Amino acid sequence: MFNFDRRILAHFDYTSIFLILPLIFMSGFLINEIHPHLAKKHTIYVAISFIAFVLFFILPIRRFNWLIPLSYWLNIGLLVAVEFFGQSRLGAQRWIEIPFVNFTLQPSELMKPAFILMLAYLIAQNPPPREGYGVKDFLKLSFFILLPFILIAKEPDLGTALVLLLLGIGILFIVGVNWKIWTTLLLAVAVSTPLLYGQLHAYQKKRIHDFMSEKPSYHVQQSIIAIGSGGIDGKIKEDATQAQLRFLPIASSDFIFAYVVERGGFIGASLLITIYALLILHLISISVFTNDYYIRVVSSGIALLIFIYMSVNIAMTIGFAPVVGVPLPMFSYGGSSFVNFIILFAVMQNLLAFRFNDMYDGRGTKSFL
Repeated sequence: MFNFDRRILAHFDYTSIFLILPLIFMSGFLINEIHPHLAKKHTIYVAISFIAFVLFFILPIRRFNWLIPLSYWLNIGLLVAVEFFGQSRLGAQRWIEIPFVNFTLQPSELMKPAFILMLAYLIAQNPPPREGYGVKDFLKLSFFILLPFILIAKEPDLGTALVLLLLGIGILFIVGVNWKIWTTLLLAVAVSTPLLYGQLHAYQKKRIHDFMSEKPSYHVQQSIIAIGSGGIDGKIKEDATQAQLRFLPIASSDFIFAYVVERGGFIGASLLITIYALLILHLISISVFTNDYYIRVVSSGIALLIFIYMSVNIAMTIGFAPVVGVPLPMFSYGGSSFVNFIILFAVMQNLLAFRFNDMYDGRGTKSFL
């Protein structure tokens, strides 16, 4: 029989839950307006994510931290398997079919929680000195960042690969790396950018050309029309013709922000962005005010991931970035991305609530496990 420790409730982060719930309810409401069938599937994803949250919250992560590198390398193995056994869709080989269950798996999505946890594991094992990581430690950590980046970019899925790369660099920046390394890195990127552009696929170059041209692509044009028609306080459902008459493409996922503005106007868009901003700032504050590197890396990693996804998605929607398949975090329709974010929050809550060893190993008088 389990004994409940009150410190679990004392250290549980209620603020992040309070900020996530409006995103879930608002997205469910809007997805149901756009496509009721997808809304039912979205509800199933929410239920699955709740179960996943509970499972990862009670998992003794600190006691079984050896599972973290195992999970990382297992996901690397899946990314390699995509090269040999993956399914192709629209010119990209990103999925693995699970035999006998008619279900496909996208390893690049599964990599994100494993990636953040692996960096947390490595940094906790070898914290940075006062002046930040030197060249040797930076190169070691960079190996674990670049390996999944290369495998995912090769599928090709440059959007997800760049998200992981920026996420890894952002985490190292927050944790601490010597400034000389950053200066050298910036110079190297500036010099190599023209060479990297030559390695892009034709459709990737086309997206950049569409973005740079005076006239935006059809998708972006319709998105801008939807945003412009929302006005200050938005329209009722029947008058939101861009989405209801299917002019707005992929309105439930990639371009759902345009529908938010069409329905809620400037006020609705500001409210949504404010919720994201408060959530990001809250996660950064958790990272800044802790000496626990597991908590620091995971909380800052989630904050960076939300910021990258949100900023790229909104910029893409209003024509300020090339069109890439980056969802609005915990808002766009899609099971893999949604469940991954909830798992990451469950891991963070676990690290916060069970920060004392006796909660895991039973040495305390009121242990949970």
